[in-house]
Amino acid sequence: MTVTAVRKDIEALRLEVEAEFKATPERVWRLFEDPRQLERWWGPPDFPATVTVHELRVGGRVRYHMTSPDGERYPGYWEVTEVDPPRTLVFKDGFAHEDGSPDDEMPTTITRIRIDGLANGTTRMTLTSDVPDTAAMEALLEMGADEGLSSAIGQIDAILAEDTEG
Repeated sequence: MTVTAVRKDIEALRLEVEAEFKATPERVWRLFEDPRQLERWWGPPDFPATVTVHELRVGGRVRYHMTSPDGERYPGYWEVTEVDPPRTLVFKDGFAHEDGSPDDEMPTTITRIRIDGLANGTTRMTLTSDVPDTAAMEALLEMGADEGLSSAIGQIDAILAEDTEG
């Protein structure tokens, strides 16, 4: 099932990825709530994530890095601004230096996760990233953010298939 739509709206400065899963909203929420599950899918398959700080609360911070096939690390962070389990998560997502401080030379996004239970027993997850300007949008698309998000989210079905949590 997984990714059902990828929308790039350069004028609105928005990238959106929609996916559906055979799981409850509560189970899909745990993909964010549990740092070990989050790191199994937050990075694309060839750039796995490692979560080093996981404070999933308003005002909290999530620190992680992705590792390239060559072993190069790409640190990132979330600054969490809204948490409403199991429905909504909003955070500023950005690139970081090795010490975890924001890399202000790289684009940031405001990312909104919306998790909705559907009548057919599946759950839709919509990940919307709003960028501050056209230059940031172009930079993210040039880096392949749309393909990267799609391939990362594409790993979730395998995680959900491993358990019977619902």
